[in-house]
Amino acid sequence: MTKLIVTSIGPASSVQDGGRHGAQRYGLTESGAMDRLALAAANTLLGNAPFAAGVEIGPFGAAFTAHEGAVRVALTGAARSADIAGQPVAFDSSMIIPEGATLTLGFAKGGAFSYLAIEGGITGEPMFGSLAVNARAGLGSPYPRALQAGDELPARAASAAPERRIELPAATNGPIRVVLGPQDDEFSDEAKKLFLDSEWMISATSDRMGYRLEGPVIKHLHGHNIVSDGTVNGSIQVPGNGAPIVLMMDRGTTGGYPKIATVISPDLRRLAQTPAGTAFRFKAISVVEAQTEAKKYAQLLRSLPDRLRTIENVELNIEALHDANVAGHAVNAVDADTWHHVPGDSQEAGLSGSGRPT
Repeated sequence: MTKLIVTSIGPASSVQDGGRHGAQRYGLTESGAMDRLALAAANTLLGNAPFAAGVEIGPFGAAFTAHEGAVRVALTGAARSADIAGQPVAFDSSMIIPEGATLTLGFAKGGAFSYLAIEGGITGEPMFGSLAVNARAGLGSPYPRALQAGDELPARAASAAPERRIELPAATNGPIRVVLGPQDDEFSDEAKKLFLDSEWMISATSDRMGYRLEGPVIKHLHGHNIVSDGTVNGSIQVPGNGAPIVLMMDRGTTGGYPKIATVISPDLRRLAQTPAGTAFRFKAISVVEAQTEAKKYAQLLRSLPDRLRTIENVELNIEALHDANVAGHAVNAVDADTWHHVPGDSQEAGLSGSGRPT
């Protein structure tokens, strides 16, 4: 059976899909890809369902080897060096890993997570309707944990489909947009202004459950305990030490710390892809503005198939190029011996009737 074998891989890498839905009222979090757009783009390149399971690759390098047949894959997300058997390959495109060859990926550059989709998707036993891994809860398939060297991902043999690339919008570097609340009344106007006017960095101790922020201390008006209530992806809790935590895909479904703001859905992937130690700011917008941005994001996801382009492979014959006079009648301005006059070509060659440059 054709399979993709994990030859090597760093931490924070696992199988993720669009997440498991409909059970948060029972305390079961959604999990799923940290960058849903990147996962959807990778799957779209291969003709998979947008949120089919793929490999979410953390900041460190990884390598995958095709076994018992060639495997077609697609790469998206945070850029990093990538090659198959020593030949560089491009991101935001599909490619074939030949039988026995290895796709080698370096460290992430300017981001945190890359996505590797496999043609036909990753197969496994759904747990509560999803293959998404939540290692703390022991959920996910085919491995309910982070991926390790030696793991095998079943795959179908590569089809004869043409390779494709996808044109995604250029990345933006503006502030991470938030809607204040739902407990922003637990903070003074000065504390909220400090939150919005300050630069923040993501702590290296962050994970898929929450991004711990490094910056000024945000003080509470009435203490840091509230009656536990529901959370969502992007909720920004402020615990007793005043250091905000942005709740991410493996968050708890309820929490007892005041939430000063909530990251809007379209910007949560941008925050997820922000490397630890990189400074950024927050910007407050209205609920109406957030809804408008959410609609734009949904439309972007729907438009992914329209952004596909077939890759045209052009084989260059280097020896033929060496033999061809592709530059036309070239001359050397400081060497009169190269000022050849070709009858009928004086205009095209830029020569006067004397045979000298005009």
